[in-house]
Amino acid sequence: MRRLTARIVRPFVSGNKTDATDGRAIWLAVQQPGVKFVGVKSAAQQATLTLHRQRELLMKMRNMQTNALRRLLYEFGATFAKGNKTLLKEIEATLESLAATLPQMVADSLREQVLRIKAIGEDMQAIEKRLQLQLGQDPQMQRIAQIPGVGLLTATAAIATMGDASAFKSGREFCAWLGLVPKQTVAVKEVVA
Repeated sequence: MRRLTARIVRPFVSGNKTDATDGRAIWLAVQQPGVKFVGVKSAAQQATLTLHRQRELLMKMRNMQTNALRRLLYEFGATFAKGNKTLLKEIEATLESLAATLPQMVADSLREQVLRIKAIGEDMQAIEKRLQLQLGQDPQMQRIAQIPGVGLLTATAAIATMGDASAFKSGREFCAWLGLVPKQTVAVKEVVA
C-alpha cells in the first residue's frame, strides 16, 4: 500500500467533496512525474505522534490559562515577569497582597485556576515520561538523541514523523519534506538578442 499527502492531491480536486471527485484527484496526482509517496508509520510511531499532539494541546491550554490569569490580575494592578515558573512562584504572594481589594470569590476562582495550571503541567510531565520510555525502547530515537542539541522531544518527534526513513533519498530531502530548508529555485537567464 502506498499513500499520498493531501497537499499533493488537493490541486487536482475539482468540485465538491465526493468519493468520485476524491478518487479522480488521487488518480490524477499519481500520474504526475516525481510524485513522492508518504512512508507508512508503525503503530509505535503513531502512538508517539499521538503523545506529542496531546502534549501540544496541553501546552496550548496551559498558555491560555496563564495568559488569562495574568490578564485578570493585571486589572487589579498586579504584574508578573515572563514565564510560567515566575508566575507560579509569585501568585500566592500577589493574591495575599491583593486580599484587601480582591473580592474573596474572585481570589478563590483565581486559586482554582492556578491549580488547573499546575495540573496541566503535571499531565505534560506524565506524557514526557511516556515519551522517555518510548525513547528507551527505540534504537533509532536513541541514535538521534545522541546528536548534540537534540533532546527527548526532538528525537521522538523526528522518528515518529518520518515513518519509514528509506522513503527519503537524503537528509536534505527529509528536511525539505519537513519544511526546514528553503525551496530551491532555478535561476533563469535572460538572453538579449
